[in-house]
Amino acid sequence: MAAADPSGDPPAPAAGHVRIYEVGPRDGLQNEAGSIAIEQKLEFLARLANAGLREIEATSFVSPKAIPQLADADELMDRLDRAPDVRYPVLVPNERGMARAEASGVDAIAVFTAASDAFTKANIGMTVDESLATFGPIVARAKDKGWWVRGYVSTAFGCPYTGRVEPSRAADVGRRLLDLGVNEVSFGDTIGVAVPRQVSELTGLAVADGIALDRLAYHFHDTRGTALANVMAGLGGGVRCFDAATGGTGGCPYAPGAAGNLATEDLVYLLDGLGYEHGVRLEAVLDAARFITAALGKPLSTKVGQAGGWDPKTGQPTGRI
Repeated sequence: MAAADPSGDPPAPAAGHVRIYEVGPRDGLQNEAGSIAIEQKLEFLARLANAGLREIEATSFVSPKAIPQLADADELMDRLDRAPDVRYPVLVPNERGMARAEASGVDAIAVFTAASDAFTKANIGMTVDESLATFGPIVARAKDKGWWVRGYVSTAFGCPYTGRVEPSRAADVGRRLLDLGVNEVSFGDTIGVAVPRQVSELTGLAVADGIALDRLAYHFHDTRGTALANVMAGLGGGVRCFDAATGGTGGCPYAPGAAGNLATEDLVYLLDGLGYEHGVRLEAVLDAARFITAALGKPLSTKVGQAGGWDPKTGQPTGRI
């Protein structure tokens, strides 16, 4: 809710609703140095749902050889106590992954390509065109089943192998994903090079290319400290869905130098201060962040993770231990 005006006037109306799409259990864990026990993953998922997150990307049906941290995906989905009001998408890279998804009883998937051929070749061994051709039948089958489908466009701003990516190229790939039938496109700043001006430019080009704002999301990495500034640019352009990882974990195993995702706790604090509704409780997110970083054997180093939230009535931090 919006904070009260210091003049004593009634609180301003809420700024609108923002969807927080949690990627910690998948994108957050896949690039950590070690794997954690499946019981810890299940507890993490439960704490995220308890915090009010309603879209939680649970795991990935990629080859266990490629991403050993998520080798337990089938067992995880079999054992997951799925909250009835939470969507648990899984990442699907190919037909084999789709078959595993079908066997696991999911009802939401994500497919992924990029705006750079060099990156898709390093990531999944295909060009962008080849990846879209591969995903066409997968998306069609998912839609026939009534599943929700998301499409990722990685390296939307820059590629670790070829440099700057033209925003028109990223927008075109996003539109082609929509043409395949995905419900939503998430543009990823995979190596964390974007600045707000570029986000505004891509938003405008994507909308001009036929991607409605309610079908557009952003996935920012905080490699160079610009993630929240980029969220502000997205909000200013009318985007209302942002990906984040509780604890700021993750990154990309195929992008040299990529740091963690935008931290969910940092995003929640920002949206609270701006008056956006999102349904997520900051103190519960901080609890989940402390849990997962402890499980990984690392300190919670996100900004809000260290400082806590803030109570404007008392001037004191909140959610700290």
